[in-house]
This record gives sequence, structure tokens and C-alpha cells, in this order.
Amino acid sequence: MSIKDETYKDKKVISIGIVSEITGLSERQIRYYEERKLIFPHRTKKGTRKYSFSDVERLMEIAEKIEEGVQTFEIRKEMLKKEKAVVREKMIRGQLNARFGIPKSS
Repeated sequence: MSIKDETYKDKKVISIGIVSEITGLSERQIRYYEERKLIFPHRTKKGTRKYSFSDVERLMEIAEKIEEGVQTFEIRKEMLKKEKAVVREKMIRGQLNARFGIPKSS
């Protein structure tokens, strides 16, 4: 995704303290979810984590699942499954477009 294609929801501009306030999660919990590869903040040159609104939404989803008793490895497995499905869909759309000239949909 190029910077031009990036929506406001995807811009990594929110500090971990603000994310903690918004989500109700501790900074330690947020860092733990990063360690478990459930969230991927941007790091500034000085190492400061920056999050997007999309990251905040994902953290809220993670917190709900954890409350329901879902383990972090299960959440990660589900995330990977969804990512693979998105990639597969994009590949199929590209093949259809190349073969039949079907325009991209948003």
C-alpha cells in the first residue's frame, strides 16, 4: 500500500499511552500482543511505537476474544487464515482481470 492509498485509519500516529487510554488495556498488555505478533506498530527512529486507528480496533477485538477465553495462538492462527484468504482473493481478481479485463473493485 502506498502512502497515497493509506487511509486515515491506517496512519500510524497514536502513541501507546493514548492507545492504552482508548482501549483500557495496559501498555504491558499492548506490548505483549505485539510480542505475540497480533499487532504491528510502526517504530520511529528513536524506537517509539506508533499505532493506527485500525490497530486500536484490532486491539479491541483481541481484548474481546481474550475475555471469551480464546488463546493468543488461536487468535494469531485466525488472523493468518484471514490474511491468506485476502491474498487468494486478490490473486483471483488479478487473474480474472488479466483474462477477461474485469476492472478492480474497491
